[in-house]
Amino acid sequence: MTSKKIFISIAGNIGSGKSSLTKKIAEQFDFVPYFESVDDNPYLQDFYGDMKRWSFNLQVYFLSHRFKTHKEILMNEKSVIQDRSIYEDVEIFARNLHKMGNMSDRDYANYRQLFAEMTYFLKPPDLLVYLKANTDTLVKQIQKRGRVFEKDIDVSYLELLNESYEEWISSYALSPILIIPSDNLDFVQHAPDYDFIIDMIKQKVGG
Repeated sequence: MTSKKIFISIAGNIGSGKSSLTKKIAEQFDFVPYFESVDDNPYLQDFYGDMKRWSFNLQVYFLSHRFKTHKEILMNEKSVIQDRSIYEDVEIFARNLHKMGNMSDRDYANYRQLFAEMTYFLKPPDLLVYLKANTDTLVKQIQKRGRVFEKDIDVSYLELLNESYEEWISSYALSPILIIPSDNLDFVQHAPDYDFIIDMIKQKVGG
């Protein structure tokens, strides 16, 4: 895709296809993939059972994991692709939990301060790719992958997350951004859809 090292981050709501796109791009272009901690996450199942009790614990875990990943990405000499950026932790998920009343003012302020201190010296990605999908698409893809702890996710929660994504993306200015409306794309099974995404990414990174 490019002769120099490049750092691409795939952003998007739960079920938007981030992990699948990360995997396909990594395999085709020999990028080092960095995936979100899901199956080995010690808080995720508890969180979906009681968001108010476990929201702060979960977000601190994600922030710590993502910070460690981001540092490894910057030290890696090869091109890398990341499944969800560290910026989504604070601007989407923690913010949304606070708005819903599932994270206290004190915990939220503490979390935002921690995020600011940890990310101050981090170089942002060279390109942020946002997979934009409506809630019907998200629900369908969540059901298709069949994770037990996701089966009872409330549609209203996904809708609130989408609203937060739209607000965040409209003001994101840390790096170049590519917005991909993905409701009518099947980049896993339909090669032309995948090629369409790759062509847009190449235009953005100069490949």
